[in-house]
Amino acid sequence: MSESSHQDRPIWPAVFNGWRRRCPNCGKGPLLRSYLKVRDSCPVCRQELHHHRADDGPAYLTILIVGHLMAPTFLWAFVKYRPEPLVLFTVFAVGCVALSLYLLPRLKGVIIAFQWSRFMGGFGGEAPEPAPGE
Repeated sequence: MSESSHQDRPIWPAVFNGWRRRCPNCGKGPLLRSYLKVRDSCPVCRQELHHHRADDGPAYLTILIVGHLMAPTFLWAFVKYRPEPLVLFTVFAVGCVALSLYLLPRLKGVIIAFQWSRFMGGFGGEAPEPAPGE
């Protein structure tokens, strides 16, 4: 694949579309058909999306972000206000679950859009490499 064709897919608009859970190509069609199921193709522009390899990446990023946001907030709330342990646990448990549920599909969209914009996996349009020994 030539270098000029790689510049046909700018990364930031694609990532922004992925964050909004939209097709990284057109930005209009929905990327997901349910909470985390990726469509096989975009209903608007017919971009194939089944090539994605998001796997565990969105979950790891969600844990990383939620942990880095909630841990210092937890410590700050404990030191400043000294709430009852059950109240502190309840508030932060609900906060962690809500933030995780919000971030997970968006981060999946970001990872798929990043793969699409960088021609990773089957998004490059080339035939897959044969496995050694075939």
